[in-house]
Amino acid sequence: MQRGWSQGELGERLGVSRQAVNAIEVGKHDPSLELTFKLAYLFNLPVEALFHPDFTPQDIRDDQGE
Repeated sequence: MQRGWSQGELGERLGVSRQAVNAIEVGKHDPSLELTFKLAYLFNLPVEALFHPDFTPQDIRDDQGE
């Protein structure tokens, strides 16, 4: 998942610190349910994609009936 944002920029969009973004990114912290929904919205992904590392863009298209 890439948007070209720094951890600080993503943190601002999510309402959390850069350190919190880093902790989630490296697996030291799991995001809250609210934060998970915010991440999914920002990256235009289904929530499932955040929890399944093998989830692909094709899976998203299949879910949308494309």
